[in-house]
Amino acid sequence: MTFERRQMLEKHWRNGQNITEIARALCVSPSTVSRELARYNSAQHGWKNPLLTTLPSGAARRPYRNGYRADTAQRRADRARRRPKRAKLADDSKLRRLVIWGLEQQWSPQQVAGWLASTFPDRPELRLSHETIYQAIYLQSRGNLRAELTTQLALRSGRTQRRRQSRLAEADRGSRRPWLGELHISTRPAEANDRSVPGHWEGDLLIGARGKSAIITLVERANRYVMLGSLPDGRDSQAVIAVLTRLAQRLPQHLLRSLTWDQGTEMATHANFTVATGCPVFFCDPHSPWQRGTNENTNGLLRQYFPKGVFDFNTIDEDGLDEISYRLNTRPRMTLGWDTPAARLNQLLDINPTPVALTA
Repeated sequence: MTFERRQMLEKHWRNGQNITEIARALCVSPSTVSRELARYNSAQHGWKNPLLTTLPSGAARRPYRNGYRADTAQRRADRARRRPKRAKLADDSKLRRLVIWGLEQQWSPQQVAGWLASTFPDRPELRLSHETIYQAIYLQSRGNLRAELTTQLALRSGRTQRRRQSRLAEADRGSRRPWLGELHISTRPAEANDRSVPGHWEGDLLIGARGKSAIITLVERANRYVMLGSLPDGRDSQAVIAVLTRLAQRLPQHLLRSLTWDQGTEMATHANFTVATGCPVFFCDPHSPWQRGTNENTNGLLRQYFPKGVFDFNTIDEDGLDEISYRLNTRPRMTLGWDTPAARLNQLLDINPTPVALTA
């Protein structure tokens, strides 16, 4: 409710209009008008309906018992809006240090808040909402976290506004893909669709600056575990299949049940991968990235480290990629109940999860 709307409300209320009519005139819901009048009506400023003296008996609206003054309501609303309560992250405290640590790991505010709730369930003083963290980043009076952060951006993608929806490419690129055969995504096992059984992966290539470099990105559908592969010898099909096979050999057979890919030519020799690993490859429909939604989301997270159109993947080796995948795999994920992909995979491997070191 702005002051201008309060002035309009005063005028209509003085004329004896009901709440529904006033709400329609102000373009707000009737509940907004009802709450405003309940909070800020004035028994000292009751208004007599001026139509009572001019209209025949029974034709005028009933005058209201209490009045409403826009200036009085505005002053009372301003007083009610003041919050003398000090912000949670304004003082140097363990909570503030934990939040800063989480942001320095390049976790989102929502991930930090979820991790705190799951890690300290019996410590209400160490819990807060992600909105509180956002306010502490952007508002100096709410904590001024930005001054202490060197890596956190307003958005992990680096964008300051939403990107326009891109148009679909042409329906047919004019090239046949005989290697696809009958391996359509619709024939993928049902257990992969509902994520009930681990071991079903999605993959893609992440392209570097000017299209001159690339890496392989793999993500497991059930626990969101990420593996990255370097392509120093190019991204033709033989090079991609060789790296994919090497990555797959890191896993036990029960965690290698299927791989879903798009219809790119880099998978033309996918049969060699299946022979070497026993893992079948399934292909999505053309121009349907949502059929590999987990991988698309992961590629978006990776752009935080590898900016699109800027980063050259020839400048990073396998050890560097392993460090980035470690960062993603040790992030708490809301979809996992704020557990981490690494902890979930270690449970499947019957290995005790390695605790994350933290000095608070």
